[in-house]
Amino acid sequence: MTTPLFVSPVRLREPGLNALPPGIERYVVRGGGSLALELFAGDQLELVNPEGLQVAEVCAYGADGRSDPALLGATTANRGEGLRLLLARNASGAEALRNALERRNLSLDDARASRVFGKESPAGDSVRYTAEANLTCIVAAPGDDMSAHAQDTLTDLVVFVHRQAKDGAEKLTRLPDPLADPLEDTRIEARTAYAYEVRAGDYIQIIDVEGRECSDFQCFDSARLQQGVERCLDVTSTRHVVGTAYPAPGLYSKFYDQDFEAMVEVIQDTCGRHDAFGVACTAKYYDDMGYPGHVNCSDNFNQALDPFGVPARKGWMAINLFFNTGVDDANQMYFDEPWSRPGDYVLMRALKDMVCVSSACPCDIDAANGWNPTDIHLRIYPGKHTFNKATAIRMTADADKQMTRETGFHGRTSRLTRNFTEYAGYWLANSYTQYGALDEYWACRERAAVIDLSPLRKYEVTGPDAELLMQSCVTRDVRRLGAGQVVYTAMCYENGGMIDDGTVFRLGQDNFRWIGGSDDSGLWLREQAKALGLQAWVRNSTDQLHNLQVQGPNSRDILRKIIWTRPDQANVDELGWFRFSIARIGDEHGIPLVVSRTGYTGELGFEVFCHPKHAPEVWDAIWEAGREFELAPLGLEALDMLRIEAGLIFAGYEFSDQTDPFEAGIPFTVPLKTKQDDFIGKAALTSRKENPQRVLVGLELAGDELAANGDCVDIGRNQVGEITSAVRSPILRKNLALCRIQVEHSEVGTEVEVGKLDGKQKRLPAKVVAFPFYDPTKSRVRDVPPPE
Repeated sequence: MTTPLFVSPVRLREPGLNALPPGIERYVVRGGGSLALELFAGDQLELVNPEGLQVAEVCAYGADGRSDPALLGATTANRGEGLRLLLARNASGAEALRNALERRNLSLDDARASRVFGKESPAGDSVRYTAEANLTCIVAAPGDDMSAHAQDTLTDLVVFVHRQAKDGAEKLTRLPDPLADPLEDTRIEARTAYAYEVRAGDYIQIIDVEGRECSDFQCFDSARLQQGVERCLDVTSTRHVVGTAYPAPGLYSKFYDQDFEAMVEVIQDTCGRHDAFGVACTAKYYDDMGYPGHVNCSDNFNQALDPFGVPARKGWMAINLFFNTGVDDANQMYFDEPWSRPGDYVLMRALKDMVCVSSACPCDIDAANGWNPTDIHLRIYPGKHTFNKATAIRMTADADKQMTRETGFHGRTSRLTRNFTEYAGYWLANSYTQYGALDEYWACRERAAVIDLSPLRKYEVTGPDAELLMQSCVTRDVRRLGAGQVVYTAMCYENGGMIDDGTVFRLGQDNFRWIGGSDDSGLWLREQAKALGLQAWVRNSTDQLHNLQVQGPNSRDILRKIIWTRPDQANVDELGWFRFSIARIGDEHGIPLVVSRTGYTGELGFEVFCHPKHAPEVWDAIWEAGREFELAPLGLEALDMLRIEAGLIFAGYEFSDQTDPFEAGIPFTVPLKTKQDDFIGKAALTSRKENPQRVLVGLELAGDELAANGDCVDIGRNQVGEITSAVRSPILRKNLALCRIQVEHSEVGTEVEVGKLDGKQKRLPAKVVAFPFYDPTKSRVRDVPPPE
C-alpha cells in the first residue's frame, strides 16, 4: 500500500474571516430598522428570521422609481405599512430609511411592499426571491417598541444576496460604508506606504480591507516640522501617560509625543488588538531572517515622508495597527496572525495640524499579516462631524460586530461623570465626579443609590414548551415558579461547567424572561429549543428593556412615592423578595414598568425595567423622589465593593465554564434532591457534588495590602487555591477576599498565605472565614429583623 503523494489539508475554522463563497454578501437588518441595497437581474435575495416571530417587509423599486413587488417575483403586497410605521416612529432606524429613500429619489407614497413571515414564524425561517430586473430593494424589520411587561420584542433579520455570476468579473471586496462624506478616500496598496496631511479636528479612519493586515501609523506636528523640529507620536511617552499598552476609546484614549503633547485621540476601534512596542518592520529584520533586500515599512515610510522634509530612519517608531503581539510568562515577546477582520477599522481624531503616514505592511515571511499582505484603505473626514466613542463587541466569534452603545439612561449619567468604561457593549459609569466610589458605597449601605445596569442580557422565552425549555436548561426547579415570581439560578453545560448565572422571571403560564450576564446563555437556550424539538421562541430583548437598580435602606421609601400598580399587582410595600410587579410611573397613564425586588448589593433594593425611550423620564422621577433621602448615583467601582462583601459572584472571576455552581459558591442553585426532572448537566453535577475538588471560601488577610484576582493561595510551598475577588471592606474594616480552594483546606480557621510579586517572595498571611462577609443571614435584603 503506497502513501498518496498529496494529502488534502485539514480545513481550519477561521470564524473571524469572511467565510462566504464569492458572490454572496451578508447584511443585518436591525429590529426596528431597514436596509437598502441594489440588486441586478438574476440576483437572489435570501431573507432569514434567526430568532423567529419577527415580521419583515420587502419593497422593490424599478429603474423608473416605481414600486412593484413583481420585480422580485412576489405576488402579495400592502402599502408598505411597516415602512411607514418605521418613519412615523422617528426611531433610530427612521433616519437611515429616510436618507436611503432621498439618495435614490424614491418615495413611500405609492409603495407596495410584501409582508414576509408572521407571528408564528419559527426561528431560522427563510424566504428567497429572484430579481427580475435591476432594482433597489428595501428590507425592513418593522414593529412597535416593546413595553416592559410585554414580550413582543423587535429582533434582527439577516439578508443574503446571491449575485448572478458574470464572466470575467473580478472579486470585489466590500468596504464598510463611509461614516460621513470623506475629504479623502484612498486605497493604500499592499507593500506600500502613503503620507498625507490632516487638519486639527479632522478624523482619520484606517480600514483593514480583507482582514489580517497590519498598518503602521505615525504622525508629525506640522507647525514644529516647519520650524525644523521633528515631534512625532511616541509610544513610550503614551504608555507612561495612559498606563496601558496602547490607548483605546474611552477615558484614556490619546497618543502623545515625546514632549507629552497630545497628538491623536482614538475614537472608535473595531479590532481592539494592536502593538505599541515594536518598530515598523525594517530592512534589518528581513536581513536577519534571510531575506536581504525585502521591502519594509520603515523604508516605505522614508520614501513617503521625504517630500515633507522628514529625515530618514532605519527603523520607525509607530503604532502598529492590527499587529497582534504580546508578552508571555517567560518575558518573551511574540506575535501571531492579526485579530482584524475584513472591514475592521480604527478611527482617530487629529488634535493638531499634522503630517501623517500609513503603511500596508509588506511582511509575507511570517504570520504578521496572515502570510498574505493585502491593502489598507484610508478615509479622512472633516472635523465638523461628531462620532461617538466605541469599540466593537460580537456575540460569537462569527457574529456581526456591534459598536459600543449608550444606554437609555446615558444622557442622565453622563451629566454626572465622564468616567465611563465599556461593559458588555455599552458605556457604564465607573464612578461619579462629585461623589467617588467610597461615597457611593456608603450611600448604598446607609441611604440609597441608583445604578444603571442596562447591559444585562434579556431574553423573552415564550411558547407552549417554554416551561419545559427553561426546566431543561437551568438548575433551579422552574415548575415551582409562579407568575410574578423570580428565581436566581445557574445554567450549565453537560459537564456541569457554568454558562452563566441569572434570574428567571415568570410572566405567565408559557411566558418567561431570562436575565443573565452574557449572550452565551440566550444563544444556548435557542440552540436547546431547536435540539429538543420544542415549540418555544427565545428572542433577545436587551435593546428593548433597560434597567436601573435602586438599592439601600431607603429604596422602598423612594419608589413608594412614584410607583403605581394595579389592584391585582403587589405595591412597593407588599412586594416580596424575588417577586415582581407590573407597574407604572405616577398613575395608570404613566410610563409602563416592571419593578422587581432584586439586586446585586446585599441591601434592600429594587430593579426598575423600562423601554430605553422612557429611560430619561424614569431616571428623573427616581432622582427627584430620592432627593429628600440623599439618593446618590452608583458606579461599577462601588458596586464591586458591595457585591464582594455580600458574597455575590461575577462572571470571569468566581465562575467560568471551567467551574460548576458548587465551586462558584452557589450550591443552593442546584436542588438535586427536590428537582425531580432531568436538566442539562444534572448527571455531571450529581457526580461533582459527591466528589468535590474545590469550593469558594472567604479569606481575611492580615494588613491592608489587597489581594488581586489570580493571586495564588498557598500552604507552605503548596498552592491550594486562587483569589477570585478582593476588597478592603469599609463597613467591616477588614481586608477580605473570595478564594477558590481545595476542599481539604476549606475549613473555617485554616491559615494560608496569599502570594504577591512572583507568588513566593512576598506572602500575605490570611485565614479562611465564613462568607458572605456582610449580613450573612440576608436580613437586610430580605428586610426582616436579624435573629437575636
